[in-house]
Order: sequence, then C-alpha cells, then structure tokens
Amino acid sequence: MQSYQTFLSEILIDSDTLQRRIAELGAQISRDYEGADLLLVCILRGGLVFMVDLMRHITVPHQIDFLAVSSYGTGARQSAGGVRLTMDLATDIRDKDVLLVEDIVDSGNTIAYVLEFLKTRRPRSLKVCALLDKPERRETPVPIDYCGFTIPNKFVFGYGLDLDEYYRNLPFVAVVDLDKYQSSGNKA
Repeated sequence: MQSYQTFLSEILIDSDTLQRRIAELGAQISRDYEGADLLLVCILRGGLVFMVDLMRHITVPHQIDFLAVSSYGTGARQSAGGVRLTMDLATDIRDKDVLLVEDIVDSGNTIAYVLEFLKTRRPRSLKVCALLDKPERRETPVPIDYCGFTIPNKFVFGYGLDLDEYYRNLPFVAVVDLDKYQSSGNKA
C-alpha cells in the first residue's frame, strides 16, 4: 500500500480540533450520565480510536464492550442496506444505560440495525455518539444524541476510519482524492 499522501485531498479535521471536540463530548456525557449505569459499546473497527480517546474524558464510572457488524451491497464502498452482526456483546445490557460509539453515520442503515437489535435486550436507555455525521447520505433516519462533527459528503479516512483497511492510525480525518485513488487501480 502506498503512503496516504498519495491519496490525500485535504485534512478535513486536524488532530487538535478532534481532541478539543472529544473532550467536550466527554464532559457532556459525564454530566448526562451522572449516577447512571453506563456502558459504552464500540462498533468495531472504525469506532475504536474514537472510543479510546472519548472514554479518557468521561469522568463517571463506566464499562465498555464491543460489537462488530458488516454492511454489504453492490460495491466495496456501497451498501444496499444489508447489515449483519459478526461479533456480539459479551455484556448483558438489560437495565444498563447503553451509549453506542460509532466513527461515522453515513446511510444510517448500520446504526438503525444495531439500535433495533439492541432494543430487544431491554437496556434502560440506548443512545448514539458518533464522531462524524454525513447527513447528505442518509437513507434511514437515525437519532444521533452526541455528534462530534457534521461533514460534507466526502470519502474520508484516518482517525479510525480506513482506506482499504489501512490508515486508521492517522491522528486526523482526511479526504480522499478520488481521482488519484481510482487511477492507482482502487475502487471507491
């Protein structure tokens, strides 16, 4: 795989801006969940970097767990709305205050699926915290209770979001130059 600079169009959200907003989200979540039985549920893999930084700013006691889902459709980056669970929670969420931690809400199909799936397990509350919201791409309306940034309809990577499973480690959110990316034989 080539260097990320090969496909970089722009840095959409720099590291300092990300960290400031994540600290604000952590403070707000701490206030809102004072006295609650909080469980952070990370949707793997993209939400991992965000959740690790977010939980450092949450001052109320909380637990963490993970689940993984897979979207599938007609292309590598397209979803026809099909979602399936690939890894389930280890924690019983009944009567817990569950906060889903997601990297990006795009079509809304994945979050809608996860919310419906988890509601059957009867948590006390179930809310969504997304680092990025891309409302222009929404196919399924979903609630986002805590939102880091609303972004335009651009193909982004970095800070947990992958580009062909690479570059999740970058400390910023970047936009892919689709012409350069596709001319190197990749499909967006």
